[in-house]
Amino acid sequence: GGDVLVGLALVSDQSTLLVASENGIGKRTSFAEYRGQSRGGKGIITMKVTEKTGAVVGAVAVEEEDELMLMTTGGQSIRIRCSEIRETGRNAQGVKLVTLRGEERLQDIAKVVSGEDPEEAGGEEDNTAADDSE
Repeated sequence: GGDVLVGLALVSDQSTLLVASENGIGKRTSFAEYRGQSRGGKGIITMKVTEKTGAVVGAVAVEEEDELMLMTTGGQSIRIRCSEIRETGRNAQGVKLVTLRGEERLQDIAKVVSGEDPEEAGGEEDNTAADDSE
């Protein structure tokens, strides 16, 4: 099919999987929600792609105290705390991470490296992750 790899990460016992879609929807899910796969495994769905969510653009392993940088096709860079994104199950749709304008889409996500501040990263600080729906 049309499946594409969007992320690869080393995980710890405290980390969760954060995925985000092109329409600004994201969610954090415990790695305990995913069963192990052997060679030849068919994979596990982490986010149902709908018209509302759009395609998944990124997946990163994060911990509660981490911060995330969201980059849009319109040039917005928004920094948010991972703790503000509620942990949900694999079947939940997620929450709105960023408000997009017109045809703007979320293009990429990246975990912020310690010591980097929003001004140096060239972004705006936006500490809200509004709950959109489940």
